[in-house]
Amino acid sequence: MTICRAIAIMFGVAYLIALALFAIGTLGLFGQERDPLAGVFLVPLGLPWNRFLDWMPETLLTWAATAAPAINLVILCLLCRTFGSSRQLKSGGDS
Repeated sequence: MTICRAIAIMFGVAYLIALALFAIGTLGLFGQERDPLAGVFLVPLGLPWNRFLDWMPETLLTWAATAAPAINLVILCLLCRTFGSSRQLKSGGDS
């Protein structure tokens, strides 16, 4: 496993944890009180894309802010695939 792939996996796990905390805090699951700041952990994971959400209608804003970290995860996976395959091609591809 490369470092790039490990970082992408760690980012994905952090995203899943932030989504779980958002669902628990927003819906009041497991006896928790409803918290208006439940999505605070999604904000840094979704930067810079969540800074461009001002034009979205109010009804879609929550869904877009929740999906913003997925854009970063896709970019990380594409970068790992691109640089991982080019490195493998340079070494002959027989590793």
